Amino acid sequence: MFGLASGTARGGVPSARIAVYKICWSDGCADEDILAAFDDAIADGVDIISLSVGGLFAVDYFDDSIAIGAFHSMKNGILTSNSAGNEGPALATVTNVSPWSLSVAASTIDRKFVTKVKLGNGDIYEVRKLNFHILPP
Repeated sequence: MFGLASGTARGGVPSARIAVYKICWSDGCADEDILAAFDDAIADGVDIISLSVGGLFAVDYFDDSIAIGAFHSMKNGILTSNSAGNEGPALATVTNVSPWSLSVAASTIDRKFVTKVKLGNGDIYEVRKLNFHILPP
């Protein structure tokens, strides 16, 4: 469509194992929960940490639980990929700015990707990511 994405989209590591750690609750995401999840992920031997959490503004590294956790991950050979911020799109909305983590931003596209996910219990689900914003031709 529109000359984009010819071929098949698929995951980078079909044999990847996903570990999930709960850090947010109905009243927000506490620093101690964020840091505990980083510690657990490091202890569990994960290869990559990916999180989509951010504040309203960038804070000093010594006061930023995401930057602190990402630093400890980096010291243990683990890449942290995190959202650049969750308040955009607008100027100055990038809040995760530590140089030792990979900050990524979101966008929309005019197509969907469908894949099958097999859980540890053997259940298989078809998963779709739909984008409802249509790009002009």
